Amino acid sequence: MVVVTSAHTDADTDKLRKALAAEHAAVFAYGLLAARTSGAVRQRMSAAYESHRAQRDRLRTLITARGGQPAEPDASYALPFFPSNAELAVKLAVQLENGVAAAYLELVAAQDPKVRESAALAMQEAVTRAYTFRPDPPTAFPGMPATATSPAASPSGAPAGAGG
Repeated sequence: MVVVTSAHTDADTDKLRKALAAEHAAVFAYGLLAARTSGAVRQRMSAAYESHRAQRDRLRTLITARGGQPAEPDASYALPFFPSNAELAVKLAVQLENGVAAAYLELVAAQDPKVRESAALAMQEAVTRAYTFRPDPPTAFPGMPATATSPAASPSGAPAGAGG
């Protein structure tokens, strides 16, 4: 039987509070970002906002259930730059999601396996959202040409130029 000491519980609760603080910041920022966008980008911003709100609520509930005091949101958050247009809003959303993922990365080291699993899934969601906001997907094989050409197949199914 594994006994979790209160020190481990306190350390996990501190990590949960940090993740909660990141979620508070995300909820604030996405409210602003959605107002700076339209169309499909705004829909993705709104979906991210709702996702962060739900995650924030789950964290608050978990911290309270563990006997901790949830971090409260700030009235306002300093942004690294003002998103004056949709392009800058998307750039800020990517930065924001990377910051949320970093907060969950610390939580992945929690003592409680359920907390670790939840943190890993939340981190995965943040990273996935960051990639969906990027205008161009990352290169699968950096250094390779953008449009790799494959050998043309002959009617027989063998590559063109293959001896036979």
